[in-house]
Amino acid sequence: MTAIATALQAGLPALLADIEELVRTESPSDDLAAVTDCARVVAALGTRLTGTAPEWIDGSGRPALRWRFGSGDRVLLLGHFDTVWPVGSLAGHPFEVTDGRLTGPGCFDMKAGVVQMFHALSVLDDLDGVSVLLTGDEEIGAPTSRTLIEDEARRTGAVLVLEASEGGALKTARKGMSGYELTIAGRAAHAGLEPHRGVNTTTELAHQVLALSALADPAAGTTVTPTVASSGTTRNTVPDTARLLVDVRVATAAEQDRVDRAVHGLPPVVEGASLTFSGGPNRPPLPVTASAELFELARDHYAELGFGTLRGVAVGGASDGNLTAGVGTPTLDGLGAVGGGAHADDEHVVVAELPRRTALVAALVASLISGPSAVPGRVEP
Repeated sequence: MTAIATALQAGLPALLADIEELVRTESPSDDLAAVTDCARVVAALGTRLTGTAPEWIDGSGRPALRWRFGSGDRVLLLGHFDTVWPVGSLAGHPFEVTDGRLTGPGCFDMKAGVVQMFHALSVLDDLDGVSVLLTGDEEIGAPTSRTLIEDEARRTGAVLVLEASEGGALKTARKGMSGYELTIAGRAAHAGLEPHRGVNTTTELAHQVLALSALADPAAGTTVTPTVASSGTTRNTVPDTARLLVDVRVATAAEQDRVDRAVHGLPPVVEGASLTFSGGPNRPPLPVTASAELFELARDHYAELGFGTLRGVAVGGASDGNLTAGVGTPTLDGLGAVGGGAHADDEHVVVAELPRRTALVAALVASLISGPSAVPGRVEP
């Protein structure tokens, strides 16, 4: 593996050129034309570096790309090429490499990881047993690709997610997430002449914000966060409608179920108000048990490559790795770029770490396709 690490270090200029092309191809999730253009660039990149063209999978007009090498059932490499950055973001956040930092919209989350994935595969002599799946809707919750991701995970022995690292650490556990929208119906009235005839949805909204917040359990790692709220039309009218969005993060499936039942069981407080909740669990937790064996393998390879000690960390954010762990497939996340600032103005990648993390991915893939004993067993979701 040291020869592979050396080759990837020597190939850093080519890797940087490929990242630049991908970052310059802007691809916000809600712009299907832009996402499709980016998919074409990714398809050409993967074809050039692996010698195999992908299968183009069209889900409601939104592309996903799948490569299968041989059986393709030993290890799945998973990622996405959509970003949160609107078209035009390059004007304010151009692609640049300065003082060892690479910047540009989506570079860290996760276009560098997509490029690392293919450069890792390009240095391996045999890819039999490898599958690759890259999607264009991860940033909006995988509405069209979820079933595809879960089906691919069920047929493979392990999943490596090329999402960005957390301060250099791999993501060995991720919280599950749920999302809710609460609609409150009341009755309008003149706020000065006859407020008593109204059913005030702003007042009901305040009660529900407190009730929802009380469902959190910090000791269990459960957060319930009311976020976007709106109510009313004019200052002098008792509001008859209100709306609230709620973000929930949980460490266990049991907590996700508890909160879901509690949310849907909340009663109105203001007489005459009615509540309608929509939404629910979106992604299950990725528990540490799903990543334990793969992380041990990664840590061993990292040390063997001479890179030092590899860390693992649990994070609150979710990814498509939650979906693969949710169907019982061992999953290791955070194998992509080292850097920071995801979704923010200071998004960046540490250039010196790119060849090292790419070499780690190559080493993991080589191990996982080398024989049956190298593939961890399925785990209970």
